Amino acid sequence: MNNEKRPTPRLNASENMNYEKRQTPQLNERILSSLSRRSVAAHPWHDLEIGISAYYTHWKVVEISKGSKVKYELDKKTGMIKVDRVLYSSVVYPHNYGFIPRTLCEDNDPLDVLILMQEPVLPGCFLRARAIGLMPMIDQGEKDDKIIAVCADDPEYRHYTDIRELAPHRLQEIRRFFEDYKKNENKEVAVNEFLPATTAHDAVQHAM
Repeated sequence: MNNEKRPTPRLNASENMNYEKRQTPQLNERILSSLSRRSVAAHPWHDLEIGISAYYTHWKVVEISKGSKVKYELDKKTGMIKVDRVLYSSVVYPHNYGFIPRTLCEDNDPLDVLILMQEPVLPGCFLRARAIGLMPMIDQGEKDDKIIAVCADDPEYRHYTDIRELAPHRLQEIRRFFEDYKKNENKEVAVNEFLPATTAHDAVQHAM
């Protein structure tokens, strides 16, 4: 019996490249495969359950972090968060800003929400928040209302149930941000009086 080990055949550069291509699927093929199985990819607008619970606490998706001057927004096609622009004014978002999944407004976007909490949250994260009021807003002649909410898992804010419980300074801070953040773009924004939690709850139900 011949126990001599046979040498492993060596591949030249061209053959080795073709072999690796056969062994490793192309990136786009892997992505498409994961999308078809729905095991990896999920769209934060369409696939995330709103999760209605007691005291109108729902899941909210954060697009823009508190303290950011960068305006991020959801890319509807991919479900990823993209950079829309850097704000032209010297202001930053006073609180985390995002949207309520599985809602649709007159502008064909999900319902916007400003989430009051102590810390900034990374774009793309979702959290539990309670709607406590509505800020009626007109952006360049079009309705663009904002839900005002508090993080349900933040000990400093979770006890609030209505926007009228907030300090007047807090409401003025929110109002002035939205009145001013587009001024240097020569875009007109009008903010009306804040409305109570019951109005916010009705707006969420209407958008679902």
